[in-house]
Amino acid sequence: MSRSVRLAAWKRGRRAETLARLWLRMKGYSVLAQGLRTPVGEIDLVVRRGGVLAFVEVKHRATHEQALLAITDRQRHRIERAATYYLSRRPELADHQLRFDGLLLIPGRLPHHLPDLWRP
Repeated sequence: MSRSVRLAAWKRGRRAETLARLWLRMKGYSVLAQGLRTPVGEIDLVVRRGGVLAFVEVKHRATHEQALLAITDRQRHRIERAATYYLSRRPELADHQLRFDGLLLIPGRLPHHLPDLWRP
C-alpha cells in the first residue's frame, strides 16, 4: 500500500472518529480520548457516562454488515490490551463499569452505537 493511500485511509478514519465523538457527546458521553495510541494498541475513543467507561471501536464501511465484520477478534484483543494499559495509568477510573462498544458509520444513515458489543 502506497504512502498516499495509507494517508487517505488515516484521514478517513480520523473523520469517522470525529463524527463518532460528536454523536456520543450528543448522547451524553464525555470523551476522555480520541485516537489513543499506546505501546500495545490503539483505541479509537474512550468515553464516560456516569459510572460507565467505554472503549469504542469506530468503523466506517459501505454496509452495516461490512462494518460489523471489520471488528475482528484480533482487533478486539488489541483494544482490550490497550484498555488495560490505559487503565493502569488512570487509577481514578478503576471503579467504573468497563464496556467495549462499537460505533458503525454507514453512508446515508445515522451512526449506529452498539453498547457492550463484546466482553473480554
